[in-house]
Amino acid sequence: MKRIVRALLKLFAGYFVCAIGIVMTINANLGLAPWDVFHQGLSNLIGITIGRAHILAGISIIILNSIFGEKIGWGTIFNMIFIGIFIDFLMLNHLIPVFNNFIISLIMMLLGLLVLGFGCYLYISVGWGSGPRDGLMIALVKKTNKSVRFIKNTQEIIAVIIGYILGGYVGIGTLLMAILGGYATQFAFKIAKFDVSQVEHRFIDDDIKFIKEKLEAKN
Repeated sequence: MKRIVRALLKLFAGYFVCAIGIVMTINANLGLAPWDVFHQGLSNLIGITIGRAHILAGISIIILNSIFGEKIGWGTIFNMIFIGIFIDFLMLNHLIPVFNNFIISLIMMLLGLLVLGFGCYLYISVGWGSGPRDGLMIALVKKTNKSVRFIKNTQEIIAVIIGYILGGYVGIGTLLMAILGGYATQFAFKIAKFDVSQVEHRFIDDDIKFIKEKLEAKN
């Protein structure tokens, strides 16, 4: 039980840190990150907050992941729900400042990418499944036999195009984050001495199988 409580604390700390990083990049006001261009466009289309758009997009992506045969973890579900909730909490309460100075905004955007990288380290290291968007990338890599870089870039280009058409904000920051996002996450992992390849994820179907085995053993 203590191990599960520690895992949950680390998981939700990771989601909150991710939300802080995302809102920092949004409030830098230099252009949204590729997926956030889509989220903002979706929020404009439906008339909801960007956090709720994040959740709605996550639900759709998880359904796609399931269709493609990608396993879903409890962390995937929690990621889908709570990062969006935390984004709205931070933005609606104006807990992260907005700057109009280009240099300061650029610094905040870069720091936001690094903070997001640390958030990813926290929740991924728990081993309860990747986020919906990463899961989609993995599923498409398996289906198409294309490189991770090609699939990731394609996903983000499509997200930017659709988001821009729907009114999402594209700027120099969008390009910078598309280029530097992976490096920032890798740097955060290096600082945390975290090797993502060593993580063994536990998925929902593993827990279902475990419960079935326990019930069968009792019978």
